[in-house]
Amino acid sequence: IVGFARLGGQSVGIVAQQPAVLAGVLDVEASQKSARFVRFCDAFNIPLVVFEDVPGFMPGLNQEHGGIIRHGAKLLYAFSEATVPKITVIVRKAYGGAYCVMNPRHLGADLVLAWPSAEIAVMGPDGAVNVIFRREIADAEDPAARKAELVADYRERFANPYVAAASGFIDNVIEPHETRPRLINTLEMLQNKRGSLPPKKHGNIPL
Repeated sequence: IVGFARLGGQSVGIVAQQPAVLAGVLDVEASQKSARFVRFCDAFNIPLVVFEDVPGFMPGLNQEHGGIIRHGAKLLYAFSEATVPKITVIVRKAYGGAYCVMNPRHLGADLVLAWPSAEIAVMGPDGAVNVIFRREIADAEDPAARKAELVADYRERFANPYVAAASGFIDNVIEPHETRPRLINTLEMLQNKRGSLPPKKHGNIPL
């Protein structure tokens, strides 16, 4: 989803996932659409706010043949080159490579917030446990119960926002009702932001 909104009287560009459609994954079309919108907002000095709930990139041969890696890289490029204020709010899932292209801290986000429901990890707890503990689960007396224990442990140790905050991947964990005032305050703080890019003729966008 892309569109415009107003926060504290200021126009902002919104980039968000729609979990009701394909679980919110990034496919070729979504990556292109988002990258174009980010470039548009940066061209006209419109701050960007990202609401992230992304389980990953769309798998499948059709997506691979369609160039999902190349088009996903366009979104990464767009965010990394944008010099407008950039804020990300992780509301739920933030997994793997898709997390890396959705304006994370290490891509230059000015502020990254997360709700308590956020899960930031290489992959979801259920999938990770299936890969890491496959044999242990298969050998357990009660595989379903053992898997549930391992999923809960993985979520507590790795896939929760407080671990991400302690590691510096996000700036703060906030309650959902705090989101709007925090965004407004941050946009006011960033009003005089002046971004600069390394001296070069132009960037090398992945075409």
